[in-house]
Amino acid sequence: MHDLTRWALAALPLLAALTTPAAAQETLAPEVRGRPAEAPDEWAITLRGAALVTPAWLGSDDISLSLLPDIRVQYGDEIFASIPEGLGWNAIKSNGWTVGPLAKIRFGRDESDGGSPFLIAGGSDDLLGMGDIDPSAEIGGFVQKRFGARGQWEARAEVLKGFGGHDGVVAYTSLDYRLRTGRTMIGLGPRLNIVSGDFMDTYFGIDQGQSARTGLAPYDADGGILSYGLGASLIHPLSRRSALSAFGSVDHLGSEPANSPLVEERGQRVQFSLGVGYGYRFSL
Repeated sequence: MHDLTRWALAALPLLAALTTPAAAQETLAPEVRGRPAEAPDEWAITLRGAALVTPAWLGSDDISLSLLPDIRVQYGDEIFASIPEGLGWNAIKSNGWTVGPLAKIRFGRDESDGGSPFLIAGGSDDLLGMGDIDPSAEIGGFVQKRFGARGQWEARAEVLKGFGGHDGVVAYTSLDYRLRTGRTMIGLGPRLNIVSGDFMDTYFGIDQGQSARTGLAPYDADGGILSYGLGASLIHPLSRRSALSAFGSVDHLGSEPANSPLVEERGQRVQFSLGVGYGYRFSL
């Protein structure tokens, strides 16, 4: 059940990722209550789908609806891969600590509609003149710690270097509390995302050419806090292999992105995201 909750909460940065169009950032049906953990040499696959309501781009005040398909592949408790979580290896596991390498994809930003590759409705034309941002690979590592009497707390940090659409460094941090009521698992906690100047300027900076095309004042964005906020998830098992989920977040942009004329004149500082999903898990 824990990796299901993790997916629901990991989908929250993905919401930011879709809104950025990028990666930003665990819900549809891995381990359900009562199901034994996978054997060390067993492959498990989870088929998932989610409907997401998010800002059209990170900082936007326009709303978009996306349908996110996903396949999570897991080998025992060692290797995992999915769109929200990326490709990772739990290389070190000891006393509640998990450490390992991680690679993610941050989707590009399309000036014509905001850029989510899974967009089915909504979008925004506020980016016209800003140009497109290509997808990026983000490569680095993560450290995670579970603690509490029942392991109900989980702290996690990821530090990744971008290649492609942006060349910056991003750091995602979160603290989540998990509560089980009956068969339902609830997760809630704060998160903080910090990025370098290269990332910030790619998404929120405005050069002379962009200024001439959009009418927005030039802006040189520095590194700092990208966003901070709260994420929540609710997962309800339907069987030993399937579950329904709901998840959402409210985030507040840091001063650097919020002070960009792109956000000041065409967006808003507070960002809301909501989603519902379903997942089915089986072993090979």
